[in-house]
Amino acid sequence: MSDFQALADRVEIEALRGEFTDAAMMRDRGRLASLFTPDGALRMPNIPAELVGREAIRAGGERLQAQWDFFVQTTHPGTIQIDGDTATGRAYIQELARALDGRQGLNFAVYHDRYQRTGDGWKFTERVYEVRYLDTTPLAGSAPSAAPVPANPPGGNTAAADLRPTTHSTSRPAQEAS
Repeated sequence: MSDFQALADRVEIEALRGEFTDAAMMRDRGRLASLFTPDGALRMPNIPAELVGREAIRAGGERLQAQWDFFVQTTHPGTIQIDGDTATGRAYIQELARALDGRQGLNFAVYHDRYQRTGDGWKFTERVYEVRYLDTTPLAGSAPSAAPVPANPPGGNTAAADLRPTTHSTSRPAQEAS
């Protein structure tokens, strides 16, 4: 493999991990599921949940996300080891969340990943979520009211656009010239 190809693979895998976080935060479950191979698995032993196959990942995401008041996930770069058309890696996660039932907290976690090069680019074959730290102390802050979503969200994310609040335009009287 050329140095250029290895670099391109790393960039594509890092973009895949970022796309996962964006799809989760934007509640775009179809896009989230599409980031996996058809038989891919998302395993979250701490939840506990084991979702195998795109439809199970989409439906499981829907069940989990229906419980959220708010959820913020940030992904930090980790390791990537490429071996031809497969790779392994880790991504480091920080999450802040509150469920509709009042459960809340901050955690730090690791995703242990397996990747596969496909005709559509790199995909997850498996993501295993491991919580390393959990703080369930009541959060001091709160989620602001829903912010407007851009009219043309990036990546055609229509799920986020469907959450866009209705806005009303108000006109202001023109100032008189002095």
